[in-house]
Amino acid sequence: MAPPAGTQANPQQLQQFLSSVLSQRGPSALPYTEDTKWLIRQHLISLFTTHPSLDPKTASFTHNDGRSVNLLQADGTVPMPFQGVTYNIPVIIWLMETYPRHPPLVYVNPTRDMIIKRPHPYVTPSGLVSVPYLQNWVFPSSNLVDLVRELSAYFAREPPLYSQRRPPPQVSNLNPNPSPIQSQSSIGGGNSAAAARPYSVRPSAFPPSPYGSGRTQSQTEDPNEVYKRNAVSKLVDMVHADIAEMRKMQEAEVEGLFSTQAALRRREDEIDKGLREMRGEIEGLEQQLQMVLMNSDILDDWVRENQAKTRDVKDVDVDTAFECVDSMSKKMLDCTAADLAIEDVVYALDKALQESSVPFDQYLRNIRLLSREQFFHRATATKVRAAQMQAQVATMAARSSSHYVT
Repeated sequence: MAPPAGTQANPQQLQQFLSSVLSQRGPSALPYTEDTKWLIRQHLISLFTTHPSLDPKTASFTHNDGRSVNLLQADGTVPMPFQGVTYNIPVIIWLMETYPRHPPLVYVNPTRDMIIKRPHPYVTPSGLVSVPYLQNWVFPSSNLVDLVRELSAYFAREPPLYSQRRPPPQVSNLNPNPSPIQSQSSIGGGNSAAAARPYSVRPSAFPPSPYGSGRTQSQTEDPNEVYKRNAVSKLVDMVHADIAEMRKMQEAEVEGLFSTQAALRRREDEIDKGLREMRGEIEGLEQQLQMVLMNSDILDDWVRENQAKTRDVKDVDVDTAFECVDSMSKKMLDCTAADLAIEDVVYALDKALQESSVPFDQYLRNIRLLSREQFFHRATATKVRAAQMQAQVATMAARSSSHYVT
């Protein structure tokens, strides 16, 4: 499938053709992903705007495994400047299924009167083109316009085609009317080699190859220029190969650095988390240490005050052996004693219920009353404990300030 006639002169028809083939659905749809179709359309429009000699088409492409698929192609000629003359090299650019994420396939498409040069640094005997631009294809910056420009430059350094030499037409010497070919040959200066080449005597869609008949050109070319051109081409290939190798090495190194950076960040997060946990533990241990030191000071003071009193005392009453230092401590002692006493009573009621010594309804009534009373004692003890903690903190602060002043 190709665009209608006059596509090169009418960009609107070209856009309509590309929009039509890229928007098809079903079995006839082109095998490109939806997220790349717009970019493919832009690449082809830019290519045909810059190089009108390339026509858009859809054709069947056969893979090496025998699969056939309908693909877009650019069929036409690529300009090749050589020794002051611009030649047209016929090529076909296939946009594969993975385009533009991967490079297209470019083939030199010689006519019947052309032969692919063997060996050639960029073109295989089958016509497949392999230039550094295709090997270093980078999505999404690489495009078809730059590709054709690179093809033109590489072909100019090393033309891929040359015309076949054909035997001159046999013309009878007795013919008084010379043929058009002979007349045009004589205009060319009487060179018999030029008369043997059809490209020099008749118009063609593809001008004559710069190789022509090898004997004539070898006499006109300067050996120094040929050597210089070949050396420059070799150096360019070597530079491109070195750049590609360095690029691969740098990409691998960057990937390794990224992996190392990610691992270091994970370790940094783990270390920060561990430091925060350690700081929390240190603060908790310091609070416990201050509490132990304060309680030790209190016990030491109490032992010193009561050590002399116990020497002459023989019978000590347990209930009066310890005295509360303030009302808050006495309240805490009373609430704790009442709480523990209620626990004992509940335990005794459970035993009595198991032995059927107490009726069930009486058991429930006593448990409800005891639980309410126990709740109030525990709530009071909680409030008293909070007040004692505040008082202890204030005492510790006062001691620390007095210590620093001293």
